[in-house]
Parts: sequence; structure tokens; C-alpha cells
Amino acid sequence: MSSPSAPIVLTAHLALLSSISFGGFPTVLPDVRNFVVFTHGWLTDQEFANFYAIAQSIPGPNMILMMSFIGWKVWGFPGALASAFATFGPPCTIYFASYRLWDRFRNAPWQRIVRLGMVPVILGLVIARGMVMERAANTGGQTAAVTIAAAAITLATRLNPMWMLLAGGTLGGLGLL
Repeated sequence: MSSPSAPIVLTAHLALLSSISFGGFPTVLPDVRNFVVFTHGWLTDQEFANFYAIAQSIPGPNMILMMSFIGWKVWGFPGALASAFATFGPPCTIYFASYRLWDRFRNAPWQRIVRLGMVPVILGLVIARGMVMERAANTGGQTAAVTIAAAAITLATRLNPMWMLLAGGTLGGLGLL
């Protein structure tokens, strides 16, 4: 399924993406999906969507968990560890260094401009992630209708989104989707 260099290629790619991800690692999921599903064929679209769903249903650092699943699939336990570290190691180092610099110039007028400029970038990346995950998980008109209904109910009510996840999982488990 994977070449001997696959773990190195995956780890390097995840380290690069985690270094450039604005708004957290989920913003680069479209690239991760393209890399592991289409470029290398290490996962199917369904496996990618399943890993995402499992990671999102568990509290905590879910993107580290998801990348660990991908690393496990490519290279077993060592791949899971390498993928997890590649996901959180580079940004933690960058955040630590940049926070010290940011704090040093906390009263500088350019900080407000930078913060305001980052809002549309991060928003666009989050929307792109949602669209990619919808395409990966959408298997037809029924699932699109359930997705739209769940989004509408969640936005129109104060109902906890976990109820939507439970309902979707139940419908899928019963074979209705």
C-alpha cells in the first residue's frame, strides 16, 4: 500500500502544512485530503471522512488524533507518533517564538491591522474545509438533504449539535443514508 519512503513523505508534508496553517490545522484539511487520498492513495475518501468524524466526536486535540489515524494507516504505530508530532510540533515552536515577539510590541498600532486582516483569511480557510469535508462525506441527495437539514436546525435553534451528530449516525447506522 505504501512505499518505504511514505512515512517520511507524510511526516514532512504534515510538518509543512502545520507550519503554514492559519486558524489551526483544520484549515489545511483540503490539502491533506488531496495529498493522502488523490496523490498517494493511502486512504479512500470514505476512510478520510470516517477519520474526521471519529476525531471530531472525541473531545480534545482532534486534528492531532486524525493525523495519527492517517499515520497509523500509512506506517502503523511509528507513523501515528510521527504524524502527531508533525501536526503539533512546528506550530507550537512558531507560536512560542511569535508570542514573545507579539507581546513585546503589544501596544504597536500595526497589531490591530494584522488581527483585522487575518479574519477573512481564516474564515475563508474554515469554509473551504467545510466544503471539502462535505464533498468527501456526501454520497448522494439524501446525505445532502440531511446535511442541509442538520445545519438549518442547528442554526435556527439552540439545540446542541451533538444531537445532530447522533441523529446522522443513527440514520447511517440503520442504512437509511
